[in-house]
Amino acid sequence: MKVYTYSEARQKLASILEESKTSEVVISRRKGDMYAIIPQTTRPRRSPFDVPGLSKGFSKQEIVEIIRESRKRA
Repeated sequence: MKVYTYSEARQKLASILEESKTSEVVISRRKGDMYAIIPQTTRPRRSPFDVPGLSKGFSKQEIVEIIRESRKRA
């Protein structure tokens, strides 16, 4: 575990964040407060329309015919 003072952390923030990916990093303040830097795992944003498909055993041709029939009724 590496401990940095608040002043050091301000000056070296980018390198401290990179270091926190591989080892524990703590920032201490004069009054004795201590803060640990813990990297969060990132999840790619997903579209709300990104849903798994359903396999119902219909062929492409059957689906096209069903759609055409429904359009004729409307």
